[in-house]
Amino acid sequence: MFPIQDQISVATKANLEANFALYNTLTSKTLESVEKLINLNITAARTSLEESQAATRQILAAKDPQEFFSLVAAQAKPNLEKVVAYGGHLNSIANSAQAEFTKAAESQLAQFSRKVTELVEEAAQKTPGADGVLSVFKNAVGNATSTYEQFTKSAKQAAEAVNATVNGTVTQIAQAAAAPAKA
Repeated sequence: MFPIQDQISVATKANLEANFALYNTLTSKTLESVEKLINLNITAARTSLEESQAATRQILAAKDPQEFFSLVAAQAKPNLEKVVAYGGHLNSIANSAQAEFTKAAESQLAQFSRKVTELVEEAAQKTPGADGVLSVFKNAVGNATSTYEQFTKSAKQAAEAVNATVNGTVTQIAQAAAAPAKA
């Protein structure tokens, strides 16, 4: 067998191991995020049930229609604030997961790029006259890395835009909920 084929086999094995590690990392991060989401939803459901029971008792104990409507109106603002807080927690979980995924992918890409570069350089040293082919290969890897980095940058910008929109919407809802209380 040729030495370059041995190196490719070693590089392929290392790449497969790195992909497996990335898969395990992403799976673990996904499960952590799902666990946080489930805990958030269970807590929100439990709290909502308890508060609904208490509010229902208060409303049913109302002595006249004015007190009834007053109690119903008093429940609206805290409920809206809880929805806004829930959205904030949900946004936080999503942002954390996205950051972890990006970090893992960037780490994997850097490691892959470094290993390919090492393989190409070693092949260039062991294979006389292959400089042209190896140069093209290096350029292809560099272009792929640049493309991925641009894609990652665009994805980060899109995520930041979505976060800004969500935060702006939450702020507007909170202000709209506070406006009737001030009036």
